[in-house]
Amino acid sequence: MLFQRPLHSLERRVLRGHNLPVVDEANFHKDAREVPADRQAIPQDDIEEIWQLGEKLYASGMHPMVSICLRRGGDMLLNRCIGYAGDFDAPQPRPATLDTPVCLFSASKVVAAALIHKLAEEGKINLLHPVSYYIPQFAQGGKANITIYQLLCHRAGVPGVPDDVPVETLYDTEKTLEIICRQKALDIDGRVVAYHALTGGFILAELVRVVTGLDINQYNDKVFRKPLGMDYFSFGLPESVHHKAAENLVTGLPNIGPVGWQLEKILGAKVDAAVEISNKPEFLSAQVPSGNLYATAEEACRFFEMLVDNGQWQGKSVMSPLTVNQLTREAAPPQFDRSLVFPVRYSAGAMLGGRVFGMFGRHSPNAFGHIGFSNIFCWADPQRELSVAILTSGKPVIGSHLGSMLRLIDTVNQYCYPCVDMEEWRSQRPSYDAAR
Repeated sequence: MLFQRPLHSLERRVLRGHNLPVVDEANFHKDAREVPADRQAIPQDDIEEIWQLGEKLYASGMHPMVSICLRRGGDMLLNRCIGYAGDFDAPQPRPATLDTPVCLFSASKVVAAALIHKLAEEGKINLLHPVSYYIPQFAQGGKANITIYQLLCHRAGVPGVPDDVPVETLYDTEKTLEIICRQKALDIDGRVVAYHALTGGFILAELVRVVTGLDINQYNDKVFRKPLGMDYFSFGLPESVHHKAAENLVTGLPNIGPVGWQLEKILGAKVDAAVEISNKPEFLSAQVPSGNLYATAEEACRFFEMLVDNGQWQGKSVMSPLTVNQLTREAAPPQFDRSLVFPVRYSAGAMLGGRVFGMFGRHSPNAFGHIGFSNIFCWADPQRELSVAILTSGKPVIGSHLGSMLRLIDTVNQYCYPCVDMEEWRSQRPSYDAAR
């Protein structure tokens, strides 16, 4: 395998594409555990075409690293990685491998939400109780009656921190929590949908601490990381493995005008500054539950495979089917999101697919998962018996990658066609009594 990116030098400069060396077989990795696709009645050529689109995504110049893992019916049909993980200015950049942990950014939210649902499963919290029942200071600013469920659905009314709060404040959990709790709610009844890019995770982590005495990583170790056999899969990374993490790179057109302003409002910093911060040791070590879970593509896919299998992983019950149902079922029809400025369909912790088109491609009404800044897609689709993680380390918003990314997601849905009767699938879910 040897190819050149189809970008001309002028186009590369305008779109801020990377100038990394041509990728050859030394910088391409394929998992020996991949299963022949015909076990899932899919031609192997279809899987190879999906990967070729991943290669084109790398060739766009927008992503120094592309890693994709795809499971169908529990079989890992694809787990491959291409590109470079860091030291981009060095004569020989650091190659990416299947073991390179990538920051999932906002895709971390599903894991944080799942931990809260697990607390509910264990009887430690009630999702319909006000957040202030557990965290009294959250009652300030008209938030006294905002429930945990509304917080998980981005209806808590505190989508961001004030503009004058330095991003570095996010490393101080107590200070950040104090700032969030003091804020006035957008709506005291939780009727306004506004994506909580960072704020929600700090409240969820405090809920974990209040009711368990553990920090969110300690609880995550107990609930997901160890039972699923993960090496990374943590909010932040130990300093001893910082050097393994994929570095994020600013690419794509400069984010100016209304697009830049809106992104700055969501991220709490200008895009270029946010990317720079994400590579700093302080961010790598911090626990930012809404935005810095580190995992490989295979680990992220493994988590969603557990969800699509009703909470089971290799014969072990990690979550009850009822808990998975509560995490993934629609909270409300698509509604205009005041932060993202377009309609979004949410569950209590995940973004959901759409009948015509949605976050996870066309004709994916049963899909659930999350996207991460800016081209990270992690999702599962029970109708297709599918779990997918597409991890990248470039951070373009508008760039030459868009066509390749859209085609990649659409091709996954096309070749991994629906194979499950969803009415029958839902009817087979255990009853409340059986799930206890």
